[in-house]
Amino acid sequence: MDLQAPDVSMIEPATVAKVLVIDDSNTIRRSAEIFLKQAGHEVVLAEDGFDALAKLSDYRPDLVFCDILMPRLDGYQTCAIIKRNPNFAAVPVIMLSSKDGLFDKARGRMVGSQDYLTKPFTKDQLLQAVRQHRRGA
Repeated sequence: MDLQAPDVSMIEPATVAKVLVIDDSNTIRRSAEIFLKQAGHEVVLAEDGFDALAKLSDYRPDLVFCDILMPRLDGYQTCAIIKRNPNFAAVPVIMLSSKDGLFDKARGRMVGSQDYLTKPFTKDQLLQAVRQHRRGA
C-alpha cells in the first residue's frame, strides 16, 4: 500500500475557495487564516467593514466571514452593502459573533447573510461552513 502525500496539483480547483475574513480581532482573523490556509484555501483579511469593501473588488471572494460588532461600519451594514452590489450579491456572507442570540441571527438574515457562526469557532466549524456555503459549491 502506497502512502505518499497527495499531489497538490491534482486538487480540483472547485475545492479551493477564496475567502475574505472581516473581524476587528487580530486573534480571530489569524485563527481563521491558519485554519483556512491549512485546508488549501486562499485568504484575505480585513480589520473592519471599510477595509473589507476596499478589498472586495480586487479580491472577488467566493465566501465572506463577517464579524458583527466592529467599529465604524458594523457587520450588518457591511453585509447589506455587499448584498446591494450586483457584482457581489451572490457571494455568501456568514456572520461571526460571540453572541448566540436569536435576534442577532434573524437580523443577519434580514441583511442577506446565509449563516451565523458563533465565536470562538473550531477549525471543523469554519471549514464546514466553507464547504456548505461557498459560491459555486
